[in-house]
Amino acid sequence: MEFSEILQNLEKKIYHPVYLLQGDEPYFIDVLSNYIEKNVLTDAEKGFNQSVFYGKDSDPITIIESARRFPMMAEKQVIIVKEAQSLSKIETLLPYAEHPLESTILVFAYKYKTLDGRGKLIKAIKKNGVVFNSKKLYENKIPGWIDNYLKGQGYSITPQAAQLLTSFLGTELGKIVNELDKLVIAVKDSKKITPEHIEKNIGVSKDYNVFELQNALGQKDILKANKIINYFGANPSQNPVQKTIPGLYSFFSKLFTYHFTKDKSERNVAAELKVHPFFVRDYVAAAKRYSPTKLYEIMGILREYDMKSKGFNVSTMVDTGDLQREMIYKILH
Repeated sequence: MEFSEILQNLEKKIYHPVYLLQGDEPYFIDVLSNYIEKNVLTDAEKGFNQSVFYGKDSDPITIIESARRFPMMAEKQVIIVKEAQSLSKIETLLPYAEHPLESTILVFAYKYKTLDGRGKLIKAIKKNGVVFNSKKLYENKIPGWIDNYLKGQGYSITPQAAQLLTSFLGTELGKIVNELDKLVIAVKDSKKITPEHIEKNIGVSKDYNVFELQNALGQKDILKANKIINYFGANPSQNPVQKTIPGLYSFFSKLFTYHFTKDKSERNVAAELKVHPFFVRDYVAAAKRYSPTKLYEIMGILREYDMKSKGFNVSTMVDTGDLQREMIYKILH
C-alpha cells in the first residue's frame, strides 16, 4: 500500500490491526506512526489504551501480551513499537500476526531495514494488515516533492529555488521538511519562495552553489565558473569537493544522455533526463557545447578527482580548493 493511500485511510478512520512501516526513508514512517499516535484515540482514551515500546528495550512476548488485551472504555487500543528494527527474535510475533485482535492497532516503525519479503511474518502482516515500504527518493525527484509539500502548505516555489534547496540539502526528507517549515514561517506574506528567500533564511548563496556552477559550465562561462569555484575554495566546509563532484557528474551524464536521445521533444527530454521541463532548454544549449567525446573525457576527469579527493595519487598537502580549481580548468579546456 502506498503512503498517500494509508494516510487517507487513517484520516477516514479506516484502520488495520497491524502496520509494518519499514524501509530506508524514516520521514514517511514517522509521519504515519505519529499520525496514529496523535489521532486515533482521544486524550481521555490514551491513558489506558495507548502504549509505546522501543525495540531495543522490549521483547515480542511482552508486545503480544499487550496487543491481546482488550481496550478499556474505547473501541481501540494503540500499540506503537518504535525502533522495531532493534527488536530481537521478531519472528516470534508470527502467531499474533496470523490472528491479530481487531480492537488493537499494532504499529511497527521498522527504520532503515526491511523484513525478508519471503518470510512467514511479513506474509501474515500483508494478509491481515498493512505493509508499507518507505523508499528513499532519488535526487531528481526531490524538487517535485518540495513543490508538492509546499502546495500542501499553501505556498509555491520557483524551479530554481527548488533545485537550489535540493543541491544544498540533499535527499534527507526530514531535514528538507525542517528547513521548509522554517521558510514558510520566515517568508510570511509572500506565497512564492524564491532563491532570495533561501539565501536570506537558510544561508546558502543563490549565486555560489553547485547548481550555478553547472549553469556556468553549461554555458562555458569561464569567468563565472572560476568565481564560483574560488568561492568554494574559500568556503570548503559549505562547499566540499565531495559534494561538487556528484552534482557535476549527474549534470554531464544528462548531457551525454541527451546526445543519444532520439526523441528530442521538450516533454520527452524532460522525462529522459529526469529534470523539470523549465530546465530543458538549458540542457539542450549545454549539450551543443559539449560533444559526446568531450563528455566522456569529462566523466573520466570527475572520476579522477573523486579519487584524488579521497587521497589517492595525490599529496596530502594539496588543498581541496586547488583540486576543485584544477578539475574545473580541465573540464573547460
